[in-house]
Amino acid sequence: MTSPASPNDHFDGRRFFNPGGTRIQPIWKVPRMLMSGRTAWPKHVPVQPQRPPPPAGDEDIVITFIGHSTFLIQTTAGNIITDPVFVERASPWQFIGPRRVREPGARFDDLPPIALVLLSHNHYDHCDLTTLAALDKRFHPRFVTPLNNAPLLESAGITNVEELDWWQAASTAPLPVWCTPAHHFSARSPFDRNRALWAGFVVQLGGRRLYFAGDSAYAPLFHDVGRRLGPIDIALMPIGAYEPRWFMKEVHMMPEESVRAHLDLGARRSIGMHFGTFQLTTEGIDEPTAALERARTAAGISAEEFGTLEFGESVRV
Repeated sequence: MTSPASPNDHFDGRRFFNPGGTRIQPIWKVPRMLMSGRTAWPKHVPVQPQRPPPPAGDEDIVITFIGHSTFLIQTTAGNIITDPVFVERASPWQFIGPRRVREPGARFDDLPPIALVLLSHNHYDHCDLTTLAALDKRFHPRFVTPLNNAPLLESAGITNVEELDWWQAASTAPLPVWCTPAHHFSARSPFDRNRALWAGFVVQLGGRRLYFAGDSAYAPLFHDVGRRLGPIDIALMPIGAYEPRWFMKEVHMMPEESVRAHLDLGARRSIGMHFGTFQLTTEGIDEPTAALERARTAAGISAEEFGTLEFGESVRV
């Protein structure tokens, strides 16, 4: 196991944990969570996949929302993809588990050369070994991920991996990357909970900095990221999979908390993610974006400052 040399504020010598002593609900409570007033989603929402447009100049950054937590970030210094998942189900099996309601907003075959893969943690809706192996075979990018996720990637034949602890800077990535804290957990099975770390990332893109939050509940960490690694020009911020709160509060932010995190971070612009792709929790498919609009309005924030993209939509920043 790759781990810190000694216990610290998020590692006890055997497992990782969230600072502050908060307790994640046990896995045996998942069925109860899923029966807590679950709102039905449509079985399929049509998406017309788009071919991502390339950067127009040296300072141009093109961000394309592919779906869930997968973004393509194109720069002339190298292209990045976050938590890439292109498969049908976020599950260890392709015959059962959360099924994709919207297709990826860009086809895998239309991806430009990928130089860097940011992998925030090992949950199936963020870490799909089939997709990661396909990226490795096609582009052989550098994979940057938190501590103790490399063995999982190596099981799929992926060896071009750098692991980081919170606040560490990558030494082998094609672009400057820092690993940042997140308030979450990890598991691939009932037997390996919190054996691998979870995180977000800050990437230097020319004269600008992009923050990819990964999965996180609301916590003081957003203040810390902004203070230590800011100013943040653009943040990719989770807004979905948050109900019921008794189960999800220590795992995912609700949109009101995402707006608070945006303000804590001091980001110039945030783009919502982690919604409308896989039904992981009980809220309706459109509730995260509606709740984000309400929270944004209440905070006096414009849609330009914190909004969402359509699946397959690209924005130049």
